[in-house]
Amino acid sequence: MKKNRFKKVILGVMVVFILLVAITGGAISDRLFGIRPLQVNKLLTEESVVTTVAEDVSPSVVTVSMQTSPRRILQFNPFSGFTSRIQGGTPQDIGSGFIVSKDGLIVTNKHVVSDATAKYKVITKDDKEYEVTTISRDPANDIAILKINPSTGSGLRAAELGDSSALRVGQFVIAIGTALGEFRHTVTTGVISGLGRGITAGSPYEGYAEKLDDIIQTDAAINLGNSGGPLLNSLGQVIGVNVAVAEGANNIGFALPVNILKEALSQFNANGGFSKKAYLGVEYQMITQANAILNSVPPGAYVVGVVAGSPAEKAGIKDGDIITKIDGNEINEKNGGLSKIIAEKKAGDRVEVEIWRDGETQKLQITLSESNQ
Repeated sequence: MKKNRFKKVILGVMVVFILLVAITGGAISDRLFGIRPLQVNKLLTEESVVTTVAEDVSPSVVTVSMQTSPRRILQFNPFSGFTSRIQGGTPQDIGSGFIVSKDGLIVTNKHVVSDATAKYKVITKDDKEYEVTTISRDPANDIAILKINPSTGSGLRAAELGDSSALRVGQFVIAIGTALGEFRHTVTTGVISGLGRGITAGSPYEGYAEKLDDIIQTDAAINLGNSGGPLLNSLGQVIGVNVAVAEGANNIGFALPVNILKEALSQFNANGGFSKKAYLGVEYQMITQANAILNSVPPGAYVVGVVAGSPAEKAGIKDGDIITKIDGNEINEKNGGLSKIIAEKKAGDRVEVEIWRDGETQKLQITLSESNQ
C-alpha cells in the first residue's frame, strides 16, 4: 500500500515538473540564451521565404548589357596637355530585366535601353548571352520590351506577374537585379514604404518631362543597375518594376506597379508594339487636396515649366498655372494625375484644358502632338 502511494507521489511530482518546464521553458531559454521560440520561427520563416523566392525567380531575371561603337575622346591635362582615350567598344552591364514569355520577351526600363545607336545583350542566370533583336519602348511609361531569339530547349522561364491593386504598406518585398551594374542577381529585401507616390521622369532639356504617378515606394535596397528588375512579393510574383532611387537619401527606392506593365503588355501583344504617346509639353507638380486648402488654390497639376514649341506653349499655358481639368475630367492624385489622363489620349486629339491663373479659370483648346519618346 505504501509502495503504491509512493509511486503516485513520484508520478505527481513528474507531472508537475513537466508542466512547469512547458510553461517556463520559453522564459528560461530567453533568459539563458536570448532566444524566443516565436522569434526563431519568424526568423526561419522569413529566411526560407527569401531563399525560396531567390532560387525560384532568379532564373527569370536577366542582366542587360550595352555595347556602343568605340570613339576617341580628347581630354586636357594642365601638366601634360591634350591626351586621348577610347570610349566604348566593350560590353558593359547597365541594368536588369526579367523574362515574361518563354519565346523571348523581356521587360526592362525604357531608360535602360535609351541609346538607339547601341547594341544590347541580355545575360541569364546561367551566363547564357542573347542578342537583343528588337526593342519596343512604351511612350507612356518607363517600360521597354526586348525581343531575343532563344534556341529550342533553351529553358527560358517566365516570371509570374502578380496584382498590384491589393498591395499594402508594410508588405514584405524582395528585389533582384544587377546592383551597380556589377553584382549580378543581387537579392535585397524590405517592405512597401508607401503607395501612390509621384516622381518626375524625363528631362525638360531634351524636350519632354513627365511625372509618373501611383508609384510604389520601398526600402529594399535598389541601386544603379537594378533598374528594370522585378520587385517581388513573398509568393515570388512580380508586383513592380524597379525604376528609380532617390538621390541623396537612404533606403528610398521606387517601382512601377505591375498592373501598369500588364496593361502595356496587353497593348503590345494586341498591336505588336506601342502607339506613339500624346504630348502636352509641361513639367509639373501635383497639388493635393490638403495642400490646395492650405494655399487657397484648386487641386491639380501646378506647372513649373513649359517646353518651348510644345502644344502647351502654343496654347498659352505659363509657369504658375494650375491645370485643373482636361475634357471635364478633374486632375487629382486619385485618378492618376495629369500623366495618366494624357496617356489615355492620342496624338492629334483636340482637348479642352481648364487652367487656374491668378484666381480666374480659363479654358484652352489644345491639339496634342506626338511625343518623340
